[in-house]
Amino acid sequence: MVDVVQQLVWYAVEHGLVDAVDSTWSYNRVLESVGAFGPVLLDEVENNIDALLDALAEVAVANGQVEDSATGRDRAAMRVAGAIVPMPSVVAARFGELTKQDGPKAATDWFYKLCCDVNYVRVSAIARNLAWTCNTRWGELEITINKSKPEKDPRDIAAAGAAPAGEAYPACQLCVQNEGYSGRPASDPHGMHPARQNLRIVPIELGGERWGFQYSPYAYFNEHCIAMSAEHRPMHIDRAAFSCLLDFVDLLPHYFVGSNADLPIVGGSILSHDHFQGGRYVFPMERAAELDAFVMAGHPGVEGFVLEWPLSVLRLRSASREALLDAAEHVLLMWRDWDAPEVGVVSHEADGTRHNTVTPICRRRGDAYEMDLALRCNVTSDEHPLGVFHPHEDKWHVKKENIGLIEVMGLAILPPRLEGEIEAGRLTKDEIGQVFGAVLEDAGVFKWDEEGRAAQARFVAAL
Repeated sequence: MVDVVQQLVWYAVEHGLVDAVDSTWSYNRVLESVGAFGPVLLDEVENNIDALLDALAEVAVANGQVEDSATGRDRAAMRVAGAIVPMPSVVAARFGELTKQDGPKAATDWFYKLCCDVNYVRVSAIARNLAWTCNTRWGELEITINKSKPEKDPRDIAAAGAAPAGEAYPACQLCVQNEGYSGRPASDPHGMHPARQNLRIVPIELGGERWGFQYSPYAYFNEHCIAMSAEHRPMHIDRAAFSCLLDFVDLLPHYFVGSNADLPIVGGSILSHDHFQGGRYVFPMERAAELDAFVMAGHPGVEGFVLEWPLSVLRLRSASREALLDAAEHVLLMWRDWDAPEVGVVSHEADGTRHNTVTPICRRRGDAYEMDLALRCNVTSDEHPLGVFHPHEDKWHVKKENIGLIEVMGLAILPPRLEGEIEAGRLTKDEIGQVFGAVLEDAGVFKWDEEGRAAQARFVAAL
């Protein structure tokens, strides 16, 4: 038999999460979090964070601290993890020290490891995802079947259905108020919300405002991070957003950063909170060939290219941050009012409802700045009521959801049901990859046929 609480505290000291001087204090905090009053003796438990937290979550359930459900266990595990995470002020200070002494890469290396060590980044869950590459006419696309996010417990679903609606705190899962939050069960009047006691957010400044920097718990790529406004406000794509993206790559030049579009259908899953996503990763789109070089009058020092990519993407590059910012805003403003009825692009409804926007991606390229602008249009039609430039119905067996930032760049995030389709022999991995390539073609406003290329050339010439 082992004292699993002591085992967890030793793990925390070993990984630099808890100072040895604070070990007794941490031990007692863990006891409190699981409703125990002395050593918790269990059979041998593996000395890794998942096994230790799982074991202590079961103790919390047995002691009546949380409900006997998947989300109850997760809330218990995060409460335990919260007892071994350094305070937010300590994390922020260390991040700042490392940035100043050894550079931003050293700071993110340390912060990412901490987030993994405390199980905020669910490394073992992410490892369950299926992933492969597929050669298509657009080069090698990357495919993932997302198995890492836990399935909803039927008991939680039933409880959520019986819970009255109300104004919630935090307002959404991207709010900075999530740091240290204990979570809510599905039966709560405000609905289920995951526990975040082990979340740490590093304060950063973008666009002269306070933002937060954290990692994604269910990362889709290496060091998948999120930057979110300290204010709960809707997504917006405009000059201010572009400026924030440039601020981000000035702060962390070894990371890319991008934003989902700010309109339904072509936007991401959370449009209610202003945020970006980034990380240390090279996506298929970044490797796409640069065709049709162009320049824009009034924007000297900015190179432009049309990318050979299924979506319609313009790449802008400049050694001058301000020149790139001006050029990107110019493209956005032109595109917002651009109509190309011959290929189905409608910028506005008669009542003024806007359909055109962009999905921007920003990175540093040596001493230069680079911004990719994927042109998006969320217009619908009788034939395609979910979106003309959205996965078409013949591809819904693989992908029906919005094409957001990550998939724009060539990484598919597909539902777990496809694993069964592969195992049953109804789909091969290559077939799935080819369908994903076709899904991206559906999302492209200018197709790679004669009519689409002519329409694209007309837009680029107008810039």
